[in-house]
Amino acid sequence: MLLEFFRWLSDSFSSFSVFNYISLRAVLAVITSLFVSFTIGPWFIKKLGDYSFGQYIRADGPEGHIAKTGTPTMGGALIIISILISTLLWADLSNRFVWLLIIVVIGFGLIGLVDDYSKIRKKQSDGLTAIQKYFLQSMIGLGVAIYLLMTASSPQQTELLIPFFKNLSLPLGTFGFLFLTYLVIVGSSNAVNLTDGLDGLAIMPLVMVISALGVFAYLSGNTIFSSYLGIPYIVGIGELTIFCAAIAGAGLGFLWFNAYPAEVFMGDLGSLSLGAAMGTLAVIVRQEIVLFIMAGVFVVETISVALQVSYFRYTKNKYGQGRRIFLMAPLHHHYEKKGWKETQVVVRFWIISMILVLIGLASLKIR
Repeated sequence: MLLEFFRWLSDSFSSFSVFNYISLRAVLAVITSLFVSFTIGPWFIKKLGDYSFGQYIRADGPEGHIAKTGTPTMGGALIIISILISTLLWADLSNRFVWLLIIVVIGFGLIGLVDDYSKIRKKQSDGLTAIQKYFLQSMIGLGVAIYLLMTASSPQQTELLIPFFKNLSLPLGTFGFLFLTYLVIVGSSNAVNLTDGLDGLAIMPLVMVISALGVFAYLSGNTIFSSYLGIPYIVGIGELTIFCAAIAGAGLGFLWFNAYPAEVFMGDLGSLSLGAAMGTLAVIVRQEIVLFIMAGVFVVETISVALQVSYFRYTKNKYGQGRRIFLMAPLHHHYEKKGWKETQVVVRFWIISMILVLIGLASLKIR
């Protein structure tokens, strides 16, 4: 909205043409979403508490988490509101990629909203069934995959780019592209959801990974940079830098209230929507493998749950009693059970995420 206003002013005052630069608007997007979070955050959290929208802690979770019961949840709405306001103000609203990400965030956010509200209504930690949640996620994920396939303007936009190798990519074909895109979007959404179990654990890695994807979007949207770095040039994709910046600002603003001891949790409303946005961004910039590296914390957390459940079922069928690989899954609970303090787990996972993000960014130059 403001972009169009400043473009109109630039016809009479050339100095306003500076707002056409994506770099400047990205900085303004971070500041705006951060400001919105700080401004309405305290009021929003109070309202969640007034309406008794509190978190219900799983009965078999770590003992120390029982004290968190009743902490306001659905704080993801604060993140989404901040993202939308900032994006609508500073992004080019004629850009189809921007609207696609907005739809993804709202769509997955609604799934999370229903799930969170269901938990509150039932007064337990289980909301929608796994089948219900997975079906709704699949509908949106497949819809996005089909749209990206139908609007792809070059073969590069449907190939799997191999990082660290120059000009190496694998053609996926129609089915391969649809399946991979669906898997990345839905998988990312659920991976972030599984990781969001400690104060501040999920939001900071999300901010780091999505900020890095914003760098990829900026470079892929520039003909000179994309040609020099050997990455696909995609018309209009640079505008997603604004969206990534808005998420970064909103995420940091939320972390102010979500840091230990958390005043609010993002809930499925936040984790499902932001995870899906992360996956969608990776697909659009053609960096699915790099996402797998940078989002390594989310990947390992998901694998830990899959291994735990599979091994428990296998041993129960074979020996009549289920056995576990980890003391508790997801992995962050395993380390809590081993005696790590919650803050230790969170900060160490942040450090690992930062290292992985730097490795992902290094793939731009190491080819």
